[in-house]
Amino acid sequence: MLNVVIIGYVWPEPNSSAAGQNMQSIITRCVSNNFNVSFLTAASESEHKADLSTLGVDTYSVALNCSSFNTLIEKLKPDVVIFDRYMTEEQFSWRVRESCPDAVRILNTEDMHSLRQARHDAVKRCGDAKYAELNSELAQREIAAILRSDLTLIISESEMALLTEHYGVPKAQLYYHPLVVGPTPSYSTTFEERAHFIHIGNFRHAPNWDAVLHLKQTLWPAIKKALPHAELHIYGAYPPKKATQLHNDKQGFLVKGWAEDVTSLMASAKVLIAPLRFGAGIKGKLLDAMRCSTPSITTWVGIEGIISTSKNDRTECSSQTDVWPGAVCSTDITKPEVIEDYVNQAVSLYTNKDVWESASLQAKNTLDIFSAKQPDISLTDKMISLKKEIDGHRKTLFMQSLLWHQTLNASKYMSQWIEAKNK
Repeated sequence: MLNVVIIGYVWPEPNSSAAGQNMQSIITRCVSNNFNVSFLTAASESEHKADLSTLGVDTYSVALNCSSFNTLIEKLKPDVVIFDRYMTEEQFSWRVRESCPDAVRILNTEDMHSLRQARHDAVKRCGDAKYAELNSELAQREIAAILRSDLTLIISESEMALLTEHYGVPKAQLYYHPLVVGPTPSYSTTFEERAHFIHIGNFRHAPNWDAVLHLKQTLWPAIKKALPHAELHIYGAYPPKKATQLHNDKQGFLVKGWAEDVTSLMASAKVLIAPLRFGAGIKGKLLDAMRCSTPSITTWVGIEGIISTSKNDRTECSSQTDVWPGAVCSTDITKPEVIEDYVNQAVSLYTNKDVWESASLQAKNTLDIFSAKQPDISLTDKMISLKKEIDGHRKTLFMQSLLWHQTLNASKYMSQWIEAKNK
């Protein structure tokens, strides 16, 4: 039985985001394997956080830039420490290494933040995420965190390929950890029983907010003109005032906010529309749509990591329409022909029963293929084996030892200076 300490960037919120679902699944797997699990975070309380005490998980609030963390981690005596996102690894990994040098250090990326930011920058620069500059300063920080860690959890096969082929990260330091797919509903909903379009996503997540704005300003007015009786229902956690102000009954653009039951909402909608122009990782909303046999309209960014894609698919989106349960449109929403394509796809899926049912049936096939892609060894078994052979594992990782020799000294001494200053 292992002692596992998870250091969270935020409290897990499985009903707010795919990242929250992913963290909850890691905790659940560890608990199910009879590991002792402690969850530490410097984040403030959140209204939608999971109740970890019901799982038997001990929780602790920790301070940034404070040696009290060292005292706590020494007391907990972890066999494995999981850092939630690269920022947490930067802040705490050197303290873990000093206090518990034999503990296995695992980085949970959720998605590659540097990739998402590079694509966002490309969209702002030229309107197209496929021109992202991958060798950014943020990428250097994130890849350094990956190389310092003994193992890194990667949620997407596309990001696995990027890390090994572009950044040269050793495969021995990576573990494919796909997003867990929730259960399918026990009931089925027919074409005739469904109504309206749905979009869902945490409003604090930049790709989701960008999608909502472009739906409001460009896509939905054109779709509404073709389908005057249709409505678009926008759901998501933490809607800011600027989002709720977009609500307009006359336009059929309804900002609903927090979704209490995503499954029932998704199963009653006719089409999910997610015009994601940038992002990374796996999009939980699209998996939820497939669980509920709901066709979706999205982009190459949306399908990435769920079905196999190539660089050509970023420009030839129609090549994926046959295997995607719905439609794959361009990310360049500013072009009239792209807007027209969104409208045509929306009208077809919304009004043509045969087209809708074909896409709805394809959802199960696509989801089954995605769910079948599992690692050869379970995450908990991987933790156990790494703990047993950690010294030998680290001896094969020259870049890890090199980075520990130099990289974190600045962060370490800055943190110690801040702590001394605060006293």
